[in-house]
Amino acid sequence: MSADGYEWDEPAAAARPATSVAEEPELQPLAYPNLLAWVEGLLSPMYRRQVDGRATTWCPEWWNHAEAITRLEAIWRAWEHLRLDPATGISVWFTAHADPNMAVLLDPAGPFAGCTGARGHRRDNLPALPHSDPPAGLFASE
Repeated sequence: MSADGYEWDEPAAAARPATSVAEEPELQPLAYPNLLAWVEGLLSPMYRRQVDGRATTWCPEWWNHAEAITRLEAIWRAWEHLRLDPATGISVWFTAHADPNMAVLLDPAGPFAGCTGARGHRRDNLPALPHSDPPAGLFASE
């Protein structure tokens, strides 16, 4: 009891021990079973854009673009997590995940450059980023 007559609880973080892996909360089930279901069920109907290949690009065969798969997987996984936050989860999802990644995906110079809804998939017209071999041992543990 404090000098003013009130009983104060110690801070919650100090009162409980660190969580072990065995005690971590159970993961929530996914709302969508896979990336394709999420793109078809949520992203595609939600993101409505005029795709003209000049101001906005999209490839109907998005699944044929490694960068697109990776970015879409990232924003799907973030959506699955943040949808459970009733306060600001979806706002955070848009501003931190969807908006920046969709801007890259829809950019005419992005991974779908040369692809349009009318002309279909054109992935062979873009070369991979150039690279050189790194010095021996740079990425190996010695």
